Amino acid sequence: MSSFASPASVRPVTNPAKVAESRKQSRLATSSLLVAGDVASYLIAYFLLLPFFPNGSENTVLERVFAFAALAAIILYASDALYPGYRLHDHEHLRRRTIASVKVAVFAALGAILLPEGSRLLIGALGFVGLGLIVQPVMHWVVRGLCRRLGIWGERAVIIGNSNRIPALMAHFTDHWQYGIRPEFYSPDASEISLEDGPSIALIAGDTGSLAAELATMRRKFAEVILLSDTPRLKVSGLRPADIGGEIGVCLITGGNWVNSDLVRRILDLAIAIPAMIVAAPFVAFAAVAIYAIDPGPVFFRHTREGRSGMPLRVLKLRTMYQDAEQRLEALFRDNPAMRAEWSSHFKLQDDPRILPVIGHLLRSWSIDELPQLVNIVAGQMAIVGPRPFPDYHLRAMDGDFRDKRRSVMPGLTGLWQISERSNADIELQQQLDEYYIDNQSPWLDCQILLSTIPAVFKGRGAY
Repeated sequence: MSSFASPASVRPVTNPAKVAESRKQSRLATSSLLVAGDVASYLIAYFLLLPFFPNGSENTVLERVFAFAALAAIILYASDALYPGYRLHDHEHLRRRTIASVKVAVFAALGAILLPEGSRLLIGALGFVGLGLIVQPVMHWVVRGLCRRLGIWGERAVIIGNSNRIPALMAHFTDHWQYGIRPEFYSPDASEISLEDGPSIALIAGDTGSLAAELATMRRKFAEVILLSDTPRLKVSGLRPADIGGEIGVCLITGGNWVNSDLVRRILDLAIAIPAMIVAAPFVAFAAVAIYAIDPGPVFFRHTREGRSGMPLRVLKLRTMYQDAEQRLEALFRDNPAMRAEWSSHFKLQDDPRILPVIGHLLRSWSIDELPQLVNIVAGQMAIVGPRPFPDYHLRAMDGDFRDKRRSVMPGLTGLWQISERSNADIELQQQLDEYYIDNQSPWLDCQILLSTIPAVFKGRGAY
């Protein structure tokens, strides 16, 4: 271990949510400019082909085909992580763009078969997509240079590895700034290095055997940990970029490949939450009447929880407990130490005297009491899928580093532990499941959780 710069002296990020938010904003700005560059490329292709356009209605149809082809290509580029496209080799950029353009051309060919004068439209679409592909590298070079001058290109990273390799790797990433890596020297002699508003990426150079014991710690301290592959001028680890998707290394933590993933999730959340509010309205109204009949008083209540970036979040719920629930709980703890122990482990009680008879248990077992949180989702305070927003007393029982990690994502109406264990999960298992979700979140994982929520609710297992 003596030849490696150890990460043990790195002080954890004191506000990782702030660092993550800053990182996302920088990526959003860069990605927006890159999208604008690709749009400009297609506009250039359009004007170059304009003299060859026919007149009349066929011209309008062709313009629509061009617009559709450009939009489809940009969506495919985004799904292939080309915005901003950090840490990809240039030949990998070319490969992904070419494959995306071929896919668009195939769709255009299929569409041309169904349209009158399809052959002429097909030739025009192929020429448009091909010309755009030729212009794009030039525009991409211009936009990347502009982003660099604006100071928004790339992400700060520390290189951890054999000390005699670090200078060469720093020089490599400085010269090849297009990778989006802004390397910083990591001194093994430093007693403490703060990551507050600092590097969010750790690049490991060399054999990971001597670092295996510290990888878990590094994964908590950095947003991403990357095992570097070989470079054209330096053998680093024996990994070949061709074997790992043309990237500069194997990423141990990734936030997903979707450009503007927050925007994509927001659109999906609204597409689900708004219709769900309409469908749920009669059930919520019936539940409200039943609650009032058993225990007259407010049927809804707002409870302060911790939201994204540590911001206070007031979740809206149907009341399932008596209005003097806190006093009942204190009295129960005084008389029953076993109940206190159960509460300390789960922050739930299987036989909770605070819950309203019949209607309270019914609402909780079917999670109907959570449906008003669709309002929080529409308001942009929560997501459909994500770690549940817990009260402060619940969070205090969790590891401090994990709480920081939890603040980096939007809390959700349903999550991984809701579909697997629900109230049966103790603090340790809740933390493990939520951490797995945060490390592996993707639109596909969200869809799987969402589809699994319905049978989990109907089974009612572990809900109390």
